[in-house]
Amino acid sequence: MPTLRRSPLLLAIVASLSLSLAACGGDAPSGTPEAQQQAPADDTAKPLLGSFGFDANGMDRSIAAGDNFFDFANGSWVKNTEIPADRSRFGSFNVIAEKTQADTRAILEGAAGNSQADGEDKMIGDYYAGFMDEAGIEQRGLAPLQPQLQAIDALADKAALARALGSDVRADVDLLNATNFYTDRLFGLWVSVDLLQPSRTAPYLVQGGLGMPDRDFYLGDGRMAELRRQYQDYIGNLLQMAGIADATAKAKRIVALETRIAQAHASQEETNDVAKGANPWTRDDFSAKAPGMDWAAFLEASGLGEQQDFIVWQPKAVAGLSRLVATEPLDAWKDYMTFHALDRAATYLPKKFADAHFAFHGTALSGTPQQSERWKRAVDDANHAVGEAIGKRYVEKHFDAKTKERADEMARNIIAAFSRRIDALEWMSPQTKAHAKAKVAGLTVGMGYPENWRDYSGLDIKRDDPLGNAQRAELFEYQRNLAKLGNAPDHGEWAMLPQTINAMNVPLENRLVFPAAILQPPFFDGAADDAVNYGAIGAVIGHEISHGFDNAGALFDETGKLHNWWTPQDLEKFNAAGDALAAQFSSYEPFPGAHVNGRLTLGENIADVAGLGTAYDAYQLSLQGKTPQVLEGFSADQRFFLGFAQAWRSKSREQALRNSLLTDVHAPGQFRALTVRNIDAWYPAFEVKQDQKLFLAPEKRVKVW
Repeated sequence: MPTLRRSPLLLAIVASLSLSLAACGGDAPSGTPEAQQQAPADDTAKPLLGSFGFDANGMDRSIAAGDNFFDFANGSWVKNTEIPADRSRFGSFNVIAEKTQADTRAILEGAAGNSQADGEDKMIGDYYAGFMDEAGIEQRGLAPLQPQLQAIDALADKAALARALGSDVRADVDLLNATNFYTDRLFGLWVSVDLLQPSRTAPYLVQGGLGMPDRDFYLGDGRMAELRRQYQDYIGNLLQMAGIADATAKAKRIVALETRIAQAHASQEETNDVAKGANPWTRDDFSAKAPGMDWAAFLEASGLGEQQDFIVWQPKAVAGLSRLVATEPLDAWKDYMTFHALDRAATYLPKKFADAHFAFHGTALSGTPQQSERWKRAVDDANHAVGEAIGKRYVEKHFDAKTKERADEMARNIIAAFSRRIDALEWMSPQTKAHAKAKVAGLTVGMGYPENWRDYSGLDIKRDDPLGNAQRAELFEYQRNLAKLGNAPDHGEWAMLPQTINAMNVPLENRLVFPAAILQPPFFDGAADDAVNYGAIGAVIGHEISHGFDNAGALFDETGKLHNWWTPQDLEKFNAAGDALAAQFSSYEPFPGAHVNGRLTLGENIADVAGLGTAYDAYQLSLQGKTPQVLEGFSADQRFFLGFAQAWRSKSREQALRNSLLTDVHAPGQFRALTVRNIDAWYPAFEVKQDQKLFLAPEKRVKVW
């Protein structure tokens, strides 16, 4: 799905899987003839890194593993690696992303250059070619956006404003599958399984309306005040380039309005609390609980006029935003909507608009000095718009059956290891264990690609209309989501593309998804040592399994229903372990006075600890009692933990890292690598001593699962 203006901060690494256990290691999907084909396996391949899949040259052996395991595993790489000018951060995920991006480019350029292409090949080729046509974009100027700007200018009253805000809603948030709560529209919509009644789908309404990533950017001091000044300058510049009068005064008014929107917003910590998000509202509740907006007009324009039941994720924020619609002047809202229309469209408009957009969103916010080459932006945009059509072709060319079989086998082993870990828990009662075991037994796993591909036959793509293509694709995706309402959930649908370097846990469906693209070095290498693979992709698989049992996932039962299946005593012990882990991560301080938010990142940290421990157990089980060999002086346990640490190697620009501390539910990579200090086997593997910085006494090591 295209998002016409995507925040560069929403780069968090998430994980999810969606494949039934019965299907693990099964046949290729049968949705289309093309999907029955996969790239051939290469049985002669050598590991990408070193002789067994690990970058020994990237280590810094002058640092003791027990003092800083991230630097021990990655210190030389960090010293010798420059962040590319078009990136705000760089690491293992980016290495895969660059290869995958180039592979995808070849698919798109092949389609764009084929005059005989038809169907989906023509569609993806035309989309890519339209974005790449800089001369045509310059020639058309602002004309493609003018009808939208004129419609905003013609708004005559608050009822018309409500209709305009409603017609602007898109399916641009994903609350649990991609930890993305951000939308610059006043409200975001997510259509998914009803967390209170999993047999049906529900529309989730979410707070939005900010041009910067989070409320703290509007309400904080110091650097945030400077960013607000730069944001106001950017708004004024964009309005002025569009020929809008009084641009400076309007920019000031827009920032003032967004500041009031930010004041109404729930915090990141509140938003990530699933229990607080389960607020069922009826259609009539909107006017009663959130007066101010003409909700009948809003819902009708958004295509939800007949919908009776909703889930409102941040009810106080929705009420606050509705009040602002009533109390703020109509002209202020028109200025606001005009700017956001320009901001979303800027990357499809002449170069001066795209450059201004990047200067703020890329450089000012994230510290990225240089915009990506146009072909890279075209690939990313095409993936958002018509991603599954591209993904189908990516799987055919770049994902082989052997990789799928090995990954499926690892997933089975790791799921079995997690089940054993539940059996071994001394603090959990038999009653709670039975529910946890049922949840593990019910897990389904999707590996590589979905079984059924999305149908794009109703989407109109024109080679000479890049902005219209993005807008139509976004509307197409929104209407596809609305069509789910009233129907049973489709548990085979993926929220990630095969060419995405990511993974996902879908707690509402008790399902995991591992896209094909993450099953590449350094996370998975078919020619690499098993210990390294289990430490890297194995820990990712374990991480995703564990998300079903983190502080949010543990609130859902085996059917995906939000339901407390814990005894009070067990829940108290679980929460105490979470508190200890939150305190551990909150002690990490990337900059003086700027700490990791252990509470915001708790779910990911629980999943890291449990996932790494589970992957280690699964690797030991895979040995079947055999003693693994020492390779180039590294024991199997050392290779396992180093594989994990190198998977999280990364460097960030200061602005990007500071922003992530505020908005990202993942701790920075250099601290995720320190998860090892909670795993008993790490200590003898590296002879960690009590006087070393990472040493934790056995009773201080957090063991949630």
